[in-house]
Amino acid sequence: MTIGDLIRLLSDGEFHSGEQLGERLGVSRAAVWKQLRKLESLGIPMEAVKGQGYRLAEPLELLDGATIVAGLSREVRQYVSRLFVEETLPSSNSFLRERFGQGAGHGEICLVEQQSAGKGRRGRTWVTPWGRTLMFSIGWRVESGVAALEGLSLAVGVVLARVLERHGVSPRLKWPNDVLLETASGELGKLAGILVEVSGDAAGPCELVVGMGINVDLPRDFRAGIEQPVAAVRDQAPGLSRNQLAVELLSDLMPLLANFECQGFGAWQEAWNARHAFAGREVDIIRGERREPAIAEGVDAAGNLWVQGEGGRERLAGGEISVRGR
Repeated sequence: MTIGDLIRLLSDGEFHSGEQLGERLGVSRAAVWKQLRKLESLGIPMEAVKGQGYRLAEPLELLDGATIVAGLSREVRQYVSRLFVEETLPSSNSFLRERFGQGAGHGEICLVEQQSAGKGRRGRTWVTPWGRTLMFSIGWRVESGVAALEGLSLAVGVVLARVLERHGVSPRLKWPNDVLLETASGELGKLAGILVEVSGDAAGPCELVVGMGINVDLPRDFRAGIEQPVAAVRDQAPGLSRNQLAVELLSDLMPLLANFECQGFGAWQEAWNARHAFAGREVDIIRGERREPAIAEGVDAAGNLWVQGEGGRERLAGGEISVRGR
């Protein structure tokens, strides 16, 4: 019995006794109770009524690999060698890096309900509630070396923005790898993060893992425990399914990866700049402990951000540099 098995039974809107759940799942009532306690610890709200049993306080849509694959066109499916759906993993990026170490990985996709050790850029932890986000990674192998991948994380951000715009969501892009959304208070909250990891020959064959974490539906109490402003897809698109979002994203991301080596970021530059969250605005350039004010301009064909600082015009090329709006 897994958490997913229990959620599937409890999501039908009916009450189930511990005995009924145990019979359906083939485990003891004690084992059921232990998993019910785990659901509570994961922040999944339940209703318990004496004499009737338990049910989820609100529906929770689980990721479904068969549904996702069925939603992909034949053209897109040719790029997919394997799709994994996991309940919990330390990190979906790490999972695919291990797959590359085993001689697989290319064209593989890993979706996960919750990561216990997910990382964002600069080693920051990406904390998520169970079943409320869309977290996945894609493995891909390229022949032209690292230079051919300049600006890839920005192009991935454009893909996410375009998919969400079809559903009435209005995201903004923050260099180099965040997607933002205006909150009810007027702030720009973090909606998604993108992490591209590359290994291999700088001038020859290399393997990359593109990871994305998207807040789909964040409970109020979870938001209250986060120090920075955050946003979720369902703030502006309350009916959007996680599985449908996965289908649409993969439908656009797989061709992007297949063609990026030839196209480069230049094909995406204009679209990124049109959604730039801080164009013409004051920002802070953060290098380690140093924080310098500047005016943000746009990104160039290599994905570098140009800014106007106290020392003149400067090109930022990623690495350990961060940009924050003022």
